[in-house]
Amino acid sequence: MYFLYIIYSKTLNKYYVGVTHDLKSRIEKHNQHCYSKAYTKAAFDWEYKLQMEYSKDEALYLEKFIKKMKSKKFIEKVINNTRILDNIIEKR
Repeated sequence: MYFLYIIYSKTLNKYYVGVTHDLKSRIEKHNQHCYSKAYTKAAFDWEYKLQMEYSKDEALYLEKFIKKMKSKKFIEKVINNTRILDNIIEKR
């Protein structure tokens, strides 16, 4: 199983959406800047706001869908109502 995750940086007041199979390792890598060209390298205070378990295919689909929305408000709606993700998967 894989996880769709949303992390948040208070310093930047920004969210990042990603997919992983290892949540503990991934947040550490974001905060330690292991991804030198990554969006998350601008901050050290990333924290999980959402972690949802899906098949790899579903998690990647949702990640792409959310990123295509390019909307902080949409991300916040998803965090507050995860049923939105289930609806997206059902309508796929």
